[in-house]
Amino acid sequence: MKIFRNIIAVVFGVFIGGFVNMVIVTYGGSFVPLPEVVDPNNIESIKENMHLYKPIQFAIPFLAHAIGTFVGAFLASIISVTHQRLFSLSIGCFFLLGGITMVSLLPSPLWFNILDLGFAYIPMAWLGWKISGKKI
Repeated sequence: MKIFRNIIAVVFGVFIGGFVNMVIVTYGGSFVPLPEVVDPNNIESIKENMHLYKPIQFAIPFLAHAIGTFVGAFLASIISVTHQRLFSLSIGCFFLLGGITMVSLLPSPLWFNILDLGFAYIPMAWLGWKISGKKI
């Protein structure tokens, strides 16, 4: 039963963390609009117009990555029966792989890549575990 609950914790953490990420990315443009020529649903449009992005427009993807990872890791820690830190950090590693993929696909500035890959995934997963109050 422990193994089943731990598997559910990781799957649920990935699913809900990804959902949170997508909600923030989808609705973030309402708070920080993208350049008018960018179609946020078309990766080629994003690639071609990345040079038009201002630093504030990178806040939404960073927050989406950080908050999505945090929520997923927190939930994995709360739901899992054992090895909560390990499962929380595994959520961070999973989303880090997605972040590395996006960095390789989109020509974002180096400062954003360092900030995003360095602070939005593993540190947020650790924080999610830490705030959960679980000791293991």
